Amino acid sequence: MTGTPTAARACVLAAVLCAIWCTLPAYAPDAPVPWGTAALLAAVGLACEAAGRRSPSGGPGPAAAGALLPVLLTAAFLLPPAAAALVAAIGSPAGRVERPPYAVRRMWRAARLALGCAAASWTYAASGGSAALGGGGVAPDLARALLPACAAAVVLSLVLTALDGLILAAAEGRPVHRSVYELLPLALGPHLVHALAGLMAAVLWRSPYGPLSGFLVLLPMYLSCCVFARYHREQAAHRATIRALVHAVDIKDTYTRGHSERVGRASVLIARELGMDERRVEGLRFAGILHDVGKLGVPTRVLRKDGPLTHEERRIMELHPEYGHEIVRGIGFLDEARDAILHHHERLDGSGYPYGLSGSRIPEFARVVAVADAFDAMTSTRSYRRARPVPAALAELKRCAGSQFDPRMVGALDRALDRHGWSGADTAVTADEPYEPGAPQAARERREPDAASAVSATSAVRGPRESGEPRGVAASPHDFHGPREPYGVAAGAHEPHGAASGAGRDAPPGPRVRGDAPLSGPSRDRRR
Repeated sequence: MTGTPTAARACVLAAVLCAIWCTLPAYAPDAPVPWGTAALLAAVGLACEAAGRRSPSGGPGPAAAGALLPVLLTAAFLLPPAAAALVAAIGSPAGRVERPPYAVRRMWRAARLALGCAAASWTYAASGGSAALGGGGVAPDLARALLPACAAAVVLSLVLTALDGLILAAAEGRPVHRSVYELLPLALGPHLVHALAGLMAAVLWRSPYGPLSGFLVLLPMYLSCCVFARYHREQAAHRATIRALVHAVDIKDTYTRGHSERVGRASVLIARELGMDERRVEGLRFAGILHDVGKLGVPTRVLRKDGPLTHEERRIMELHPEYGHEIVRGIGFLDEARDAILHHHERLDGSGYPYGLSGSRIPEFARVVAVADAFDAMTSTRSYRRARPVPAALAELKRCAGSQFDPRMVGALDRALDRHGWSGADTAVTADEPYEPGAPQAARERREPDAASAVSATSAVRGPRESGEPRGVAASPHDFHGPREPYGVAAGAHEPHGAASGAGRDAPPGPRVRGDAPLSGPSRDRRR
């Protein structure tokens, strides 16, 4: 137990001693233990755990343990508490343990399952469930056995979550009630389902068809648990893929660290407000998190360049949506998220990039991510400036709704924030750089200009629109990047180091040329 906290070691030792004490009555000479049944169930449990141990790693604990639970509940229904605890203690140590200390974790797992199984068996017997199983020529009474089975499953959940809460309190200092509150809802549902399977197996076990019929009930449950565990492993692999890509972007451009996760959260708020199903909500979360993955294809010298970008460098920067689409093209589970990565810089009026799509031709996911991206950019604190207030950011989004952003998405974000509020700090998997009041002025000037300065400067340069639209175009995260993003101004989260804001779209005189952008903010002053 080297490296394990003393309190945790004491907790494991106490659980092991209690589990041993629970099994002692089974060894009494006159104990009414059907050893044949106990041996068969112990062998089945051992085989389930051994088979799960040989499967690919990466599945979460509850899914991995699910194949054993119907067997343990069947034992709780058929055996006295001491024998049921013994079945759990024999089978559970064979399961996979993902992290060290391996021996301690196996001991703890065996002890907690033994105690939970003993408590479930005692509850089932005390509720009169044993008599309802039938056997010996007596027909089973399922209606009478159902309530005791459910009570046993609830007791099993309570015992296991209470023990988990104790070990977490001992090892990590987490309050027991908090752990139980978080874990119990996750355990109750699966345990009740496993209890029904275990009850059917126990009824058939006592029937004239014998133990083989009970195994035929447990086999589908085992297979379904394996499929469920495989699904969770795939989900874990998806999340690991997303994390790896996001970390790669953060390493290359540490300046916007944490931005991707917050855009994912804002995209989820919009999606739920629009009533999208959970599959699409999850897809939008991935889209928001990965919207800037194409920056991996942009040369580092461009991302971190001091001062304005040249026309050629700006064109390179504008290729990042296409780079991102190529990077994720082969990741099948992203589905619609790939469209958002490619088109999140398109504008409703058709002046965006890379393809100049307009209106409903822009994929819905891309319109959501564009709003989320702009909002987080305006409300994020950077080393050179404080975040803009949420109401100011929303006002800017509304001002540009219809020309740059989809009004439906802006309205959904407004309603979602009114209901849930916004706190970017609690969503950053890769934390933002801390604000450094004493940072050298040169370092601050390498960052993007202040959003408010960018908006005011652009409005002053552009002058009135012939169409009567509001002056200025704001709130696009990349549009604030100055020479890198020629369309619009404001709230850029990704512009590296001191570029000027761009807005060639609205310049009154002459044809629009990509790269002809008014200057704003600190970059404008330096250019002078």
